[in-house]
Amino acid sequence: MLFTFTSCTRSTSTAGNDAAAPQEQALSEADLDKARTNYVNYCGGCHGRELQTFVNRKWLHGASAKDLFKSIKFGHPQEGMPAYDTTFTDQEINLLVAYLRNGINSQKSLGNTPDLSKGAVYQSEEFRFRLDTVVTGLEVPWAMAFLPNGDMLITERSGTLYRFTQAKQLQKVAGTPEVLAQGQGGLLDIQLHPDFSKNQTLFLSYSAVKREGGQTLSTTAVMRARLQGNTLQDQKVIFEAQPYDRTRHHYGSRLAFGRDGFLYLTMGDRGGTKTNPQNLSVHAGKTHRIKEDGSIPADNPFVDQKDAMPSIFTYGNRNAQGMARNPETGEIWLHEHGPKGGDEVNIIRKGANYGWAEVTYGINYNGFKISDLQQKAGVTDPIKVWVPSIAPSGMAFVTGNRYKGWKGDLLVGSLSFRFLSRLKVNGNNIEGEERLLQDIGRVRDVRMAPDGYVYVAVESPGRIFRLVPVQE
Repeated sequence: MLFTFTSCTRSTSTAGNDAAAPQEQALSEADLDKARTNYVNYCGGCHGRELQTFVNRKWLHGASAKDLFKSIKFGHPQEGMPAYDTTFTDQEINLLVAYLRNGINSQKSLGNTPDLSKGAVYQSEEFRFRLDTVVTGLEVPWAMAFLPNGDMLITERSGTLYRFTQAKQLQKVAGTPEVLAQGQGGLLDIQLHPDFSKNQTLFLSYSAVKREGGQTLSTTAVMRARLQGNTLQDQKVIFEAQPYDRTRHHYGSRLAFGRDGFLYLTMGDRGGTKTNPQNLSVHAGKTHRIKEDGSIPADNPFVDQKDAMPSIFTYGNRNAQGMARNPETGEIWLHEHGPKGGDEVNIIRKGANYGWAEVTYGINYNGFKISDLQQKAGVTDPIKVWVPSIAPSGMAFVTGNRYKGWKGDLLVGSLSFRFLSRLKVNGNNIEGEERLLQDIGRVRDVRMAPDGYVYVAVESPGRIFRLVPVQE
């Protein structure tokens, strides 16, 4: 289930808008168990198993009992929330509403910031480490990049680009693009040019917006710009996905440079589950490869195919919010959100089809089947699947020698379960998983910095931490 302040699902509902008036109620133990089970099974994949993500949110369609009842029963297609009118009875929806409202009030009284006490030491399978709090005062830090002088650039989903200086000052950078900061949209990833120290060039991905025919439409776009002090100059939009859409979710939007010098970017299916990922005439549901000026590499797999978008490198992708280049092999790895179950890690290969939505390990959020197939001829299999979904975001390979036993492993953040996943990598295989920092918060980004440390960004409240090994 998904409420529209942070949508991450698609909708199949065409129901009307009349709802039975919900009744405020205290829950018996039996009702509490039933409501909690329904919440975890149908809502936890997007919102997390706890209710902290609902506290202090701006509710797009209202937070009263009646508003919540309507949102659950009828959904909000443009924001990506499916209808549950055929999944739950009105009584079950009322129990969910009561569970949510009671739980939110309880969380408000307790506070929703996890205890990350200074000096606390955490134990991994290989070594002990502590968390240093590096940056506070953020809301949803979507991505990080590290400048040669040690400063950090941070994208805030609401639309602000920050520079965090060595003097620990959080400064705004001017010249960012206009974004549609609704649903999953906003200012998203940031990637420095491989020769940034010489040309000060960076790349931003974001949800571009235009207003047409009385409607507000959006799409995934990438801007190239030059950083001069705290101002972006020479801005140029080098990628603008077509077509624009009314939906507010599944923008994808991670960026990475390959060893070939080309820029790779992910593009979510924008909610067009059955229409976009397998359709080469649209950008949505794909991984793209472009030159740094936005032009198309001559050896892209579909560059000469009629009616295919020439930037497409892979297709059949759902919504990839993590991407990184493997430092050993040079291949680009990504992870993508599944529906209710079926998050994946994939190694992207030129022209490959990853199957969405003909093949999936998950089901729709309201419980309905999407496909009978988990494998299919011509579809590239994932190397890792999460069931239930962890809602992955951010990805980094561990490099250097600071983290004993972690070198070459893959770090992935979890939005729904609020932890940092360490995937144990052996060649092109994932041979195990260790879950670290349980309840640290919704992990939005993970990066290896030039100083050799791992940095982790969490949201609401937005903070950035550094993992520091503790010497025995």
